Amino acid sequence: MAIARSIVCNPKVVLYDEPTTGLDPIVSDTINELINRLKQDNKVTSIVVTHIMRDAYYVADKLIMLKDGHLIFEGSAAEIRAVTDPYVQEFIS
Repeated sequence: MAIARSIVCNPKVVLYDEPTTGLDPIVSDTINELINRLKQDNKVTSIVVTHIMRDAYYVADKLIMLKDGHLIFEGSAAEIRAVTDPYVQEFIS
């Protein structure tokens, strides 16, 4: 319902804060598909804050990782998988 209220005015940007946390995989996939459909059909830019990498890989064109308030990674899903930083690798695995 919150997503419906957020998109009723056709925003250009939507911020999602942990949109799938605590949801089962089927509902999570539905939410992720909605995010992607809004991007494709309505040209909505989505900023998705999540710690669930499966979801991040599914909806993101670009990933950004912060640690202690500092940017430690910015790039694609393929690029983050190739990072050798131990913190990044532990987080994504």
